[in-house]
Amino acid sequence: MAIHPGEERIAGSLTARADVVHPTSWFVQDLDERLSVESVALLTDGGAKALPFERRGGQIWTDLERTRQPGERLTVRVRYGGTPREAPRPPWDGGFTWTETPGGEPWIASSVQVNGADLWWPTKDHPSDEPDSMALSFTVPRPLVAASNGRLRRVEDNGEARTYHWFVSTPINNYGVALNVAPYRTVDTTYASTSGTDIPVTFWVVPAHYQQAEKRLPQFLDHLRFYEETLGPYPFRADKYGIAETPHLGMEHQTIIAYGSDFSNNEFGFDYLHHHELGHEWWGNLVTAADWSDFWLHEGFCTYMQALYAEELGGREAYHSYLQGSRGGINNEQPVAPRGSRSTLEMYYLPSGEGDGDIYSKGAWILHSLRHLVGDEAFFEALRRMANPRPELRRATDGRQCRFATTDDFLRIAEAASGRELDWFFEVYLRQPALPRLVTERSGDELRLRWDAPEELSFPMPVPVRVGGETRRVKMKGGEGRLALPNADAEVQVDRKNWILKANGG
Repeated sequence: MAIHPGEERIAGSLTARADVVHPTSWFVQDLDERLSVESVALLTDGGAKALPFERRGGQIWTDLERTRQPGERLTVRVRYGGTPREAPRPPWDGGFTWTETPGGEPWIASSVQVNGADLWWPTKDHPSDEPDSMALSFTVPRPLVAASNGRLRRVEDNGEARTYHWFVSTPINNYGVALNVAPYRTVDTTYASTSGTDIPVTFWVVPAHYQQAEKRLPQFLDHLRFYEETLGPYPFRADKYGIAETPHLGMEHQTIIAYGSDFSNNEFGFDYLHHHELGHEWWGNLVTAADWSDFWLHEGFCTYMQALYAEELGGREAYHSYLQGSRGGINNEQPVAPRGSRSTLEMYYLPSGEGDGDIYSKGAWILHSLRHLVGDEAFFEALRRMANPRPELRRATDGRQCRFATTDDFLRIAEAASGRELDWFFEVYLRQPALPRLVTERSGDELRLRWDAPEELSFPMPVPVRVGGETRRVKMKGGEGRLALPNADAEVQVDRKNWILKANGG
């Protein structure tokens, strides 16, 4: 692909190699209508044969001229170009960003998670399928640099322009493919992985921020250590770990996460943006939601990992404080993980058009409540198994470690790790929007508790009650429980740490 900054235009080709699994006469790809298609060709050992194609809305329908049978392999090339959609509010309302660095040089970035990778390349625009590898070549005028996914194979000198050739050796989700262009400088180092290998690390940064990037990188490496120790080895160590400074906030582009913050720490002492986006290398890129309806597996898990890092830095009080800071933003207007397929817009926005962050904050609180329910040992084992269900996957670097997952997959893993039946927990918290309400009644020296669950669902969540200086765990069989108090005047605090996500506090 050639990038023309002055014209805000791209011109390129996409070659897709695909195995036929069902008889088909058409090869269908998504591509935004703003981009024109010059030609489509079938590539064989005998050369390129032009194929007839139709533009049907935002798709290219290519006539394969006969019914192709299972077992056949197709190589189809699309030549296309034009002016891609300019992102109105990147990265949430995405496309291309064409702007300038502080020094006045071109600064270009793609961000397409919500709106689709078809905004800039022909693809199958759904999270349920991924290419098993990808070669990427970008031509940019000097002195610009094109930073992208995977490993840099070579830089080709074309006189006034250079072509950067990248290769992604593992599966990659479509919106995770990224283009970052600027007169970048790099901060380079290696990281000693818990796997026993050294991972190349590069931070692409605009020249004006080079010194800030040098100072910030050690913290980024500590984030990497935290994730490896909590979840298992960095999944893409066969390629690299990369960060690209971008003119938008952030995005989890595989092996080249977008970082557009101001190099500052939050009140808990760490760079929240980098920590969150790095988490997506596990929750999003290693483990990818099979449908947008399961996207809390990306966003909720990464948000919760930030609370765990706050706990590592500042103890349990910092952990609770971090979560409490997001509690007020929970909407409870639509399920976090609805049954049935959903679009990105349906998961990120309410029907009113307002943004809905429940897959982030409510998702994190659900994990917090699950930790309370099953205990630390089972909870952290469930996280590790969700990242790598089998021990050999922790060692894999050839793409076998990557997989699609659903909310039901996590349910089964959590049940296996804890030895508990957890259907009721997932039904109440994930499959419908309303929260349970805890009803308490004190009569003399007895405390009575009852869960008022939505839709009369079962909800036997045990409740921590502090009496005097001792915390007791009240079992709630059938959604009800009782606790004998030492006397009628005993001081009682029900779920004082807000371990349980509920309608009335917590």
